[in-house]
Amino acid sequence: MPEDREPLRRSPREQREEDEFQALYGRWSALPPREVADLLTGFDRPWWVVGGWAIEAATGYRREHEDTDISLLACEVPALVAHLAGNWHVWNNVGGMLHPLGAKWRSVDDPGSQLWVRKDASSPWVLDIPLTPDRQGRWTNKRNPEHVADLDEVTFTAADGIRYLNPEIVMSYKAALHRPKDDVDLAATLTVLPPARRDWLRNAVNHQDPDHPWLASV
Repeated sequence: MPEDREPLRRSPREQREEDEFQALYGRWSALPPREVADLLTGFDRPWWVVGGWAIEAATGYRREHEDTDISLLACEVPALVAHLAGNWHVWNNVGGMLHPLGAKWRSVDDPGSQLWVRKDASSPWVLDIPLTPDRQGRWTNKRNPEHVADLDEVTFTAADGIRYLNPEIVMSYKAALHRPKDDVDLAATLTVLPPARRDWLRNAVNHQDPDHPWLASV
């Protein structure tokens, strides 16, 4: 990781959970967004980066990243599996239960589940894809199903040509986890949010948890 990035600090509990996770499911070696874009060259369905990388793209704040999460509409899963077939294996993670997608399972039963991608059983996972349930091809908010929008309303394309989820929506998802890195990401995000989008974030966090500590600063 480049030296100009802030190191990612984990609490002892977070580190223990990460060690236990990798011992159970295998190791990760996440691709950065540029390499994800290379992997998906020729995939003609929309996808976008979420999580900490989206905050970096929106704010310029550079910190270490332990993974790269992208998302796509759940209806596009068969097209993604077909695009990666032959070079990569796509697994569906539903509440910790994994099964491979392909000839036997062509799509997912839960549109809010995740996909994990790796070369083969001896290789690390390289990509985590939390799926976005769609409503007639439109984006929906996993924290608030009443929030339905066209994809261009909730994402932006950065200077690198990659599409990212809007930072206020990323932070509304992060509010439920509230880890040390999320507090740092919130501080960076608040420096770039215009008033209307800051109000949206405040209302979204309040909707999830009226006692959330972020409400004192958002």
